[in-house]
Amino acid sequence: MSTIENKPPMLIACLRMRCPNCRKGFVFQNKSIFPLGKTTALKENCTVCGQKLVSEKNNGQGINYALTMVVFLLNLLWYCPLYLALKKNPAEHWYENDSMMWYLISSIFVVIILQPWLMRIARMMYLYLYNSFGQSAETTADNNK
Repeated sequence: MSTIENKPPMLIACLRMRCPNCRKGFVFQNKSIFPLGKTTALKENCTVCGQKLVSEKNNGQGINYALTMVVFLLNLLWYCPLYLALKKNPAEHWYENDSMMWYLISSIFVVIILQPWLMRIARMMYLYLYNSFGQSAETTADNNK
């Protein structure tokens, strides 16, 4: 059996925060999101295959911003039908009451609660999109000589 057959599917490995190369080693220093200051701290290399994980500092903010906007849009998808169903006066428009304020308050609350996970998912997406696969610590050291 080859090693490719033993790898978990890429999407599942990404969501489980596993190495982009072997899809088995955990990439973050802490399995929990706490302490929040170290939520996105990566290990230097994968403990299973030796894949180099850290290429530069603070990568993935653009993806994090996009995920945050997706959460705002998803909140809009559930809030609009709820607003229409619970609206007391059918002739009343959204700008005539506080519905926009309640949408923003609920969306901001959800984004703040989900932010540590969104930051980790953004970091994983960055690793899976931009990291060079199959580059172990030894290979990187040999290339830098």
